[in-house]
Amino acid sequence: MSEQYRPSLMVAKGAFGAMGGAEMDLIRVLPALNRIFDVTMATIQPSEELVVTCSENGIRLIRPESDWELRTDPVSVILDSGRRTSSRAWASCPGLREAMESSIALHLVSGDGSLPILDHVPKDLMIHLHLLEPHRGLYEDTLHLRLDGSPRRSLVLTRAALSRARKRDQSLILDLMSRGKSLVSGNSSFSAQRANDVYGIEAGVLWPCVDTKEFPSDPSSDPDNPYPGEGEYAVSIGRASYAKGTWETVSMLSGTGVALAHVGGGVDESIEMLKSHASSSGVEIWVAPRLESSDLVSLMRGARAVVSMAHNESFGLTPIESFAVGTPALFVDEGGFRDTIIDGVNGRLLPREDLQSWHVALIEASKEKTRRRWAEAGRQRISELDLSPEAHARRIYELLTSS
Repeated sequence: MSEQYRPSLMVAKGAFGAMGGAEMDLIRVLPALNRIFDVTMATIQPSEELVVTCSENGIRLIRPESDWELRTDPVSVILDSGRRTSSRAWASCPGLREAMESSIALHLVSGDGSLPILDHVPKDLMIHLHLLEPHRGLYEDTLHLRLDGSPRRSLVLTRAALSRARKRDQSLILDLMSRGKSLVSGNSSFSAQRANDVYGIEAGVLWPCVDTKEFPSDPSSDPDNPYPGEGEYAVSIGRASYAKGTWETVSMLSGTGVALAHVGGGVDESIEMLKSHASSSGVEIWVAPRLESSDLVSLMRGARAVVSMAHNESFGLTPIESFAVGTPALFVDEGGFRDTIIDGVNGRLLPREDLQSWHVALIEASKEKTRRRWAEAGRQRISELDLSPEAHARRIYELLTSS
């Protein structure tokens, strides 16, 4: 790979509005990718963080004049109107076709509004799809449940109503795989298997990245801990929802004397339910929206543990961030968490229903010797997996140039 010549690469993702782990992961890797490729970034719903990153790193950003918005009312979901409106938004992006024609490949990251860009991709352009997970709303009940696990509406009727959207989703993937130059990677062993289960396709694994500079092991530059309470607490991260296991996390903490600091907010209905559940369970709770990385590091470092009872999380960067900071990671034994946590070595993987095991793990996490041992093993795990943005960018280069 010549230092002077950088092949042109288009990177695309539909929406950045949520600014969750998937969006942050791509934003982290863009500067490293741009040192290998001449990157053009395309999106139909940018975030401020994406705009700033592209500007600071000399990355061309293609976007429509009016940002796309996904309508989530029941009628729009049933009619799959987002499929049509996102395709129109991609078509309206100035210079999109020309940029694709001058690129050696398209690196496409899945998510809301992403796949319909395929309507506009030249048939001979190589495509690498980073399929974080098949659309959970189409293939699982998880996203159709309230915070406490109760159905928002009849699940039988919901599944039937979404049949049209499922067929369109599968059609897009089949169209992608029918092209001669297409590759698919999951973001964990679990998500690669889910791609096979749902679509019948073989997928490799491209782990997300973490910039350990954002989560330093040295606490000397930490700001004041934003947690307002005085007792011990555990941290959970992600929008309050059934999928993230937030309700179950509160239930698990009941009777332990450990409070919950929940970062990620959620819709008003879910937050009200969460606070009511915490009150009736005798669990002190503090809910914060998003935090700056430095504040999140300070919060995590002061915690008894970082915990998650998320349902089949495709990967989850939170264990890696916990390793980097040196805070014990206690996670449910499901999904992509198994790619990073080695039970009893760098944290705990725990059965969802065995609350006694969780309580014992919380006691383990309070012991300084255990905390040091798990932190050291966790940082070693980061090194073993090589999850830096530079390594992630290098793997994309190898995928695209070896095919």
